[in-house]
Amino acid sequence: MKDYFFQDSVGKPMDRVDGRQKVTGAAKYSAEYELPNMTHAVLVGSIIAKGRIKSMDTKKAENAPGVLAVLYHQNAPKVPGYVQAAHPSEPKPVGQPLRAFYDDKVYFNGQPVAVVVADTLERAMYAAHLVKVTYEEEKHATDFTKNVSKAFLPTAAQRNPKHPLNDYVRGKKDAYKTADIKIEQEYVIPTEVHNPMELQSIVAHWEANDKLTVYDKTQAVIGTQNAFAKDWDIPVENVKVIATFVGGAFGNGLHTWPHETAAIMAAKKVNRPVKLVLTREQMFTMVGYRPHAWQKVGMSATPDGKITAITHEAIGQTSSYEEFTESTLQQTRMMYTSPNVTTRYRILPLDVSTPIWMRGPGEATGAFALESALDEMAHVIGMDPLEFRMRNHTDRDPEKDLPWSTKYLKEAMQMGAERIGWSKRPNIPGTLKNGEWLVGYGMGVGTFGANRGRAKVRAVLHDDGTVVLQCATTDIGPGTGTAMVQIAAQNLGLAPEKIIFELGSSLYPPSPSQGGSATVASVGSAVHAACKALQQRLATLVADNDAGFKGATADKLTFDNGYLSLAATPAARVSFADVLKRQKLKEIEVTEESKPGDERTKYSMYSYSVHFAEVHVHPLTGQIKVAKIVSCADAGTIVNTKTAGNQMIGGAVGGIGMALTEGTVMDHRFGRYVTKDLAEYHVPVHADAPAIDVFFVNKPDLINNPNGTKGIGEIAIIGVAPAIANAVFNATGKRIRELPITPDKLI
Repeated sequence: MKDYFFQDSVGKPMDRVDGRQKVTGAAKYSAEYELPNMTHAVLVGSIIAKGRIKSMDTKKAENAPGVLAVLYHQNAPKVPGYVQAAHPSEPKPVGQPLRAFYDDKVYFNGQPVAVVVADTLERAMYAAHLVKVTYEEEKHATDFTKNVSKAFLPTAAQRNPKHPLNDYVRGKKDAYKTADIKIEQEYVIPTEVHNPMELQSIVAHWEANDKLTVYDKTQAVIGTQNAFAKDWDIPVENVKVIATFVGGAFGNGLHTWPHETAAIMAAKKVNRPVKLVLTREQMFTMVGYRPHAWQKVGMSATPDGKITAITHEAIGQTSSYEEFTESTLQQTRMMYTSPNVTTRYRILPLDVSTPIWMRGPGEATGAFALESALDEMAHVIGMDPLEFRMRNHTDRDPEKDLPWSTKYLKEAMQMGAERIGWSKRPNIPGTLKNGEWLVGYGMGVGTFGANRGRAKVRAVLHDDGTVVLQCATTDIGPGTGTAMVQIAAQNLGLAPEKIIFELGSSLYPPSPSQGGSATVASVGSAVHAACKALQQRLATLVADNDAGFKGATADKLTFDNGYLSLAATPAARVSFADVLKRQKLKEIEVTEESKPGDERTKYSMYSYSVHFAEVHVHPLTGQIKVAKIVSCADAGTIVNTKTAGNQMIGGAVGGIGMALTEGTVMDHRFGRYVTKDLAEYHVPVHADAPAIDVFFVNKPDLINNPNGTKGIGEIAIIGVAPAIANAVFNATGKRIRELPITPDKLI
């Protein structure tokens, strides 16, 4: 079958297919669903960081107007999945997610200890303030620095010598220590909070005793469905999850959280639908965050700029009840040609809530240390940082000893350097000025696995020539639906306006969660397969039933603009719609699955980015202005230059926050955040964001998947923070190794 594309749909800057719905308010988010007989729930949070609940006085709350129930550990409906009877031969579980209202234990300040259900939100909020809790407080530990000696190798790595979080050595261990030219520095990233526009929310409704429907803010429709089915011990098909629109998510929607279980419990107790929406303050403690991390990098190099050794150590924060881990050290193992690499990863349990993956997961954290160290090493040997990276470019994965599926990082570097004006960068810091402002240039490289998972897509071709595609995937903002329409238009030979992509429901064929930069590669491949299957069905119909095409084989047909024709005689053609009408068919339907194959054992697959920053620093006040950012990516085929560019811009803005403004502050006397709203926790705003130029190499990776795509979501931010930090050093000569870089650290 010959591929014939409608107007080369892939690669066009097509407007978002759901854009009008979003800007007109027609798009419905989870908290906006209204069900008959709806009730409202409000959580009560702990005011201590560690201890137990001695007593719970709920009488005043229960007697308040409109209150239907006040639930806590002594009266909440029991969750069957909380009872874990591990077989003696099985290894003991390594912690577990917080179980809402399971017992009287308190693990962190702000932990949900009760939920109030009332007939209106205002009444629920009022009654929640009437709940009186007394505690038996224990001494808590929330200060990372004071407790860092308690860090340990994650249990999963202790049990499995081949676990990727185990200590890693290539060549000689800690070889930098005996080198003549070396650096050794420590880097710190504070706790950072996701803070998407849409608050975490859920509407829970038990349609029957064993049939649950939730309208939930989640990045994992099928994952959430499976989790709730397991928790409540009901058939998975009896759990329906709806997440049609998600108002931003950076990883906080990749986990099921206590507030979701609390809402489901409440709905079961009052036998009515329950809506629960977290407050902005609760978003800081109940749905994860980027964990506080300490890192140390030791590096050595030859005078002519060849890296001889890297040692990268990291400690990440976790909770006392669950071991959260991430790939902080992955980039160090495979990015540069050092013959000697050592990595060590540890986690530090504290009396705080569990972290979660935050855009760029551990790689964004690790890249801050690694890419800052690269800049420091280049400065020590007097080499341009771009040239230093070029000299240590890897043409083959040194960790796995495999060829890259594709790698165009050098092209991305050259592209970005030209557009930022890298040639203007002085190698001596503090020497370039613009009026009274110091000017500096910096760069940082990012990488993330070009992941792909198993996904299914249903495609229905109707007799009016339109196609409806369905998949359970969500869209957290990157324009997933738009990309899928473009992929379908390209592969089916149909105008995009005749294609609808329906998503965000567990009633549709399954897909992985939207996370880890894998959605377009996973779901897009299933769309590709479904479109090819539709073409095959059409080919069979005309070959069997149309005299003009009798005996024609699929490989002799072309498909374009809603018509199929013989390649040898293009004038002989018939529309998709007429093929169905002639056979008196209202529609034809296919469901296709796509999954990765053994290519992942033969190649190493990554996306790459490089970010260049120009900053201006006022020498008297320490004020930093990011004047320009240029981000370039090797992300395979770019399906939509507009939405892909939007992702890169969003990542750059997130990187500005990471570098200059974001970071929680905790009062360790109480284990309580001081920064718990958007007034005190400073996310970057329009005034912080400069002109951000985005460029793509745009060369396909057809080894990865049939559309040639690789992920963008993570590499959009990985490397931005060190680019800015390196630019600040180039402007001022001051190296700031603890984020965020605030004026007080420069004056």
